[in-house]
Amino acid sequence: MHAMVHINSLAREIFTHIANKWALLIVNALGDGTLRFTHLHTAVQGISHKMLAQTLRTLERDGVVDRRVYATVPPRVEYSLTEAGRGLRDTVNEMCTWTRQHARHIEAARRHFDGQ
Repeated sequence: MHAMVHINSLAREIFTHIANKWALLIVNALGDGTLRFTHLHTAVQGISHKMLAQTLRTLERDGVVDRRVYATVPPRVEYSLTEAGRGLRDTVNEMCTWTRQHARHIEAARRHFDGQ
């Protein structure tokens, strides 16, 4: 029972980390391969440097993103998805597919709800 409580607690914490627009956009951008910080910043339009760094640290801590530092001057840092991160990206892509498949239904339901 204790293990299940721990897993549920961990799941809630991770969902909080990944269920925000910045984390999902970063995961999506890294799905195409390895990117340096500046290229990632360009790919995720609208994110500040501070928010990008903070979100990358959180995703790295959770095992979603891999950070590699190369001993060059200045140091070169690259980010890529881990196996878990690629699995998350697949899940996000499935959610996008679901949204596209049900968009008309969702829009109709919203119109009905808002009209009440």
